[in-house]
Formats: sequence, C-alpha cells, structure tokens
Amino acid sequence: MPTTLVTGAAGFIGMATAQALLARGDRVIGVDSLNDYYDPALKRARLAHITQAHGDRFAFHHLDFADAAALRAALAGRDFDRIVHLGAQAGVRYSVERPDVYAQANLVGHLNLLELARDRRVAHLVYASSSSVYGGNMDVPFRVEDRVDRPLSLYAATKRANELMSESYAHLFRLPQTGLRFFTVYGPWGRPDMMLWIFTAKILRGQPIPVFNHGRMERDFTFVDDIVAGVIAAHDHAPADDATPKSGGSVSPHALYNLGNHRAEPLGRVITLLEAAIGRPAIRQDLPMQPGDVTRTFADIESATRDLNYRPATTIDEGIPRFVRWYRKYHGA
Repeated sequence: MPTTLVTGAAGFIGMATAQALLARGDRVIGVDSLNDYYDPALKRARLAHITQAHGDRFAFHHLDFADAAALRAALAGRDFDRIVHLGAQAGVRYSVERPDVYAQANLVGHLNLLELARDRRVAHLVYASSSSVYGGNMDVPFRVEDRVDRPLSLYAATKRANELMSESYAHLFRLPQTGLRFFTVYGPWGRPDMMLWIFTAKILRGQPIPVFNHGRMERDFTFVDDIVAGVIAAHDHAPADDATPKSGGSVSPHALYNLGNHRAEPLGRVITLLEAAIGRPAIRQDLPMQPGDVTRTFADIESATRDLNYRPATTIDEGIPRFVRWYRKYHGA
C-alpha cells in the first residue's frame, strides 16, 4: 500500500491532502508541530477528523520538522514512498514581526526535508511554494517563467529560497521534485489568519472589517478542493530525469506550477458575496496598504493544466457560501 509523509498534516491544506490520499486507500504519516501561530485547538480538531474517518492508516507524529534529530528519530523504521511537504510558517504580515520564526521553519525545515528525501531515496518530493514569490510583478497573469527575484516580504523570500534549494538538490542528487505556488486558498477548515475567516467572524459579530488599500485589491481565490486535486495530481506525476525543460524551466527533475483559479476577483465582490451568505451587511474600515502585501494576484495555470490536468471548478459564488456554512457549523454561529 503506498505511503506518503505529509508535513503540516494538522494544517489547512495538509489536512485536506492527507484526507484525499487516505480516501483513495493510501497510508499517510503526518507530521506537525501544532504551534500556537493560531489556536492549536483547530489543528487538533482537524487531526481528530482525519483519525475518526481513517483510523490506523493515518499515523501522526507531533514534532517540529526543523529539528532534524527529532525528525529522523520519529521516522526511524517507518517506510514511505513520497513526501508532500506542506508544513511552513505561513503569513506575509507576521513575517515582518518575527523573521526568525520563518528562517527556522521555512529554511532549516525545508533543508531537513530535502535531506530526508535524499537519504530515503523517495520517488518524489512535492512541496508548497506561494504566489507571494511574484512580489510586485505588474504583468498578469503570473507565469512560472516570470522573474521572481524581488520579494516584498521575508515570507516570500523564504518560499523562493525553497525553490532554489530544491533546484540544487534536483541537479546534484537527481531528486524528483515539484514545487506548487498556491494562490489564496480558502474553504472549510481554513486558517483563522486568512481574510475570509477574519471577515466572516467580524461580520457575524457586527464588528468592522479591515479593508486594506481601501479595497483596491484583487486576489485569485482558490477553493481548497481544487488545490488538493492539483497536489494529488502532482504527487502522482514526478518530473522525469530526461534533461528536457520542465514547467518553470529546470532541465533537472524539478517542476514548478501555479495552482490558482485563473481569476482575479475584486475585494468588493468578495465582500458582497460574504454579506449575502451571512445575511447581514459588513461595516468597512478602510485602511492603507500593509507592508509586504500586493495589490493583485492572478495565476497562469496553463502548464498545470497541460501536465497535471489541473482544472479548478469552484467559483467564489459557490465556494464562499460553502465556507460560511462550515464556519457557522464549526462555531455554532
């Protein structure tokens, strides 16, 4: 039975990816530090949800993968075929306050997973990158061939550094890898630091919502089910070591893909859909642009569609009400 190591298994995308692998009959070894960047109770609830549905085909290890010795000790004697490395310190704005946390989790942690993959000779390492690597690029949609050497936040810089580290391991050790640049993922079991969660919570409480850049922002909102379909497709299609250029330009066995919805949605439209789904108007608090933020994201997904048959199907008209329904049920609101 195929077995995959999933880091960040108690996280938003990690949980959904683990469930998708388990649902088709695979085994999953999950790793997560359960840190307090946001309420660990949500992370424990995600783990309980997985375990209840899939039992002993899901094995969980509570550890920090940035601790190389702890990672090796926990996985000693455990076999796995592939790695999906989704664990990271997330958040653009928090990276302005705590750069040290990002260096440890995203740089040291990624190196530890590369070394683990090399030592175990895994068939494929899939890892999470981010649309934030595109920085202040003005040409849209963002293409994986675009220059990405001007990050606007340390978070973005660490994600680009991950891509470069992976390229070196693909070249030196012929380690098959795929990096996935996620675009504004949302949906059930999402993160409390993300815009849709924050707005939903505040609208339900009758509190003002923080509208940065006075609402002059657009995001490529991507429903979690569509993202996970892309992650699983990448998991199953390791890039060949055949010296031909891959998506992103590497001639080593290393591909890069955008996973987005291929739509740039105005913030005002998102707020309108939230108001309709919640059934009450939002109180807007217009604020200036935040450090490290960008005004627009928009994914070119041509290579992901071509190579992975990635075809996102969920519009925000469907996805936002689905998130609100889950939020109400989870909170009893």
